[in-house]
Amino acid sequence: MRSRTLGILACTMLVLAGCGRMGDSSWNPMRWFGSSSEPQTLEPEGGYPTSVQDGRIPLARVTGAKWEPIYEGRMLVVTGLGASKGWWDVALVTEVPMPKGRIRPDENGVLRLRLVGKPPQLGTFAAVNPPNPASDTATVALTIPNAVLPSLREVVITGATNSVTLRR
Repeated sequence: MRSRTLGILACTMLVLAGCGRMGDSSWNPMRWFGSSSEPQTLEPEGGYPTSVQDGRIPLARVTGAKWEPIYEGRMLVVTGLGASKGWWDVALVTEVPMPKGRIRPDENGVLRLRLVGKPPQLGTFAAVNPPNPASDTATVALTIPNAVLPSLREVVITGATNSVTLRR
């Protein structure tokens, strides 16, 4: 009698396991103890941010770039000038989309960066006046870790009208 009860119980479990598509039915024993919500991919939702999703546009000119030594590697310090006064949220972004916090040069050892920012609102004082190079320059920095430096040969920083190449 015991083997008959176990057999009926096993058949019932098989029938219940087949209820609905896998995971759709509340009768499915796979859902009785909660379902796992593990991501199927490591890519962030919506993909990696790109220049199109960023919303920032290139600054008018890259006026200078230099290396500063730091403990973690080297710091790339870049100065630029916007097309008018009041540019904000200025940053260096890679031309090829990369995960946040990771930088690597291409197979030739060249790291290509763009100097981008957000212009002032239209119709404001800052938007209609030309920039003063003495007071309206934007300076940004990017840390290049020691792990990347052996494969890095040069850095190309691009603005809207020019580019600057800095060799290591």
